[in-house]
Amino acid sequence: MSAGGISLLVVDDEPSVRRLLRTTLAGHGYRILEAASGQAALDMLARERPDAVLLDLGLPDLDGLEVIRRLRGSGVGVPIIVLSSRNGEAEKVEALDVGADDYVTKPFGMAELVARLRAVLRRQASGQGTEPVFRTGELTVDLTHGRVQVGGREARLTNKEWDILRLLVMHAGTVLTHRAIMQGIWGAKGDVQYLRIYVRSLRRKLEPDPEQPRYILTETGIGYRLRTDD
Repeated sequence: MSAGGISLLVVDDEPSVRRLLRTTLAGHGYRILEAASGQAALDMLARERPDAVLLDLGLPDLDGLEVIRRLRGSGVGVPIIVLSSRNGEAEKVEALDVGADDYVTKPFGMAELVARLRAVLRRQASGQGTEPVFRTGELTVDLTHGRVQVGGREARLTNKEWDILRLLVMHAGTVLTHRAIMQGIWGAKGDVQYLRIYVRSLRRKLEPDPEQPRYILTETGIGYRLRTDD
């Protein structure tokens, strides 16, 4: 995906962080907008239409989680990547559950951040989905015909395994919490252990080494992320 014409809103109260992100992301061709507080971010989002938001949680006025709640509550669907030094599992799960698209812990590598950014922008550009045929490494998933191949070999999945894989493909590159997956598949909170059983089964069918997965990656205590080639 070309970054030409894509604008990003960076929300962080630390000038040094904003400067780092502005310099690095502008070098990748993105146009950068900045806000130093939650309210300033909300005001700017009311005037501008950035393609994505990079949001710190520890803001001086509104907590970043409250910013996400207000945006999602008002129907704003702009992709949000949280950038935060809060590395507890509970904080990550809460941010993702209230509407963040991804969560990157400070300090972070810029290569990882750019890859995560490309993933959420690609999904946004394709209408919250993905292309009919998704590919990463030797894994190919044909959403239209319900076919899955690994290295040219067809993998036969159960209905529930397909449902889980399809949901991961539709959000490829971003983290889905256990709760989000269970609600998407079963329509209820469900049992995390039940989900883990299905993921283990999927990995046995799709991964060269299920104990060291390449495709369905675990975000410990949070959920799962389907790898993209970015």
